[in-house]
Amino acid sequence: MKVKWLGHSCFLITSGDGVRIITDPYAVGGGINYSPIKETADVVVVSHEHDDHSNISAVQGKPEVVKGDGIKTAKGVQFKGVATYHDAAQGGQRGPNTIFCFTIDDIKLCHLGDLGHVLSPAQVSEIGTVDILLVPVGGFYTINASVASQVCDQLKPKIVIPMHFKTPNCAYPITGVEDFLKGKKNVRRMEDSEVDLERERLPATAEIVLLRPAM
Repeated sequence: MKVKWLGHSCFLITSGDGVRIITDPYAVGGGINYSPIKETADVVVVSHEHDDHSNISAVQGKPEVVKGDGIKTAKGVQFKGVATYHDAAQGGQRGPNTIFCFTIDDIKLCHLGDLGHVLSPAQVSEIGTVDILLVPVGGFYTINASVASQVCDQLKPKIVIPMHFKTPNCAYPITGVEDFLKGKKNVRRMEDSEVDLERERLPATAEIVLLRPAM
């Protein structure tokens, strides 16, 4: 399986047999200055309807779209949507958010979308085992570095991939990734936007993989 960070909360995940999944495709503008998305996908997963996460029309091909909580299947992949909130006020400030859990090449991924709060015990139980956690860390619109660390402790993934933080191409009033990385061990800073992952090679001790945005 390959995981490629396009930017913001948008990833291209490609299975060994070629199924291509894009998460939370962004629209350029309003502080998002990454290059326009031009990737082709079989499935698009959308955590919520804000423009920086739901620009489905940018994705090439004719992808199936997965939204909302519950179990859905697209291109032979089962997606579990877990209902959460975009803020710590039960959606009162920014509305709902859906966490998506799915398995590719026997690796269990969890994309937190724009999660805005610590998870409840029921949500942790519903999410279940996580191998790869895609977690927002920039704060303001989502959980910040401290809360992101708590969520990582709750879910105990083998690999954490930070997202939704300030970069030269993101002008949002959010923090960079260093606040989240501070004091943490086993940080792998990649020179690329993509990482290859295999079930047999997942680390025994939790590792943070920091990708560079491709766009």
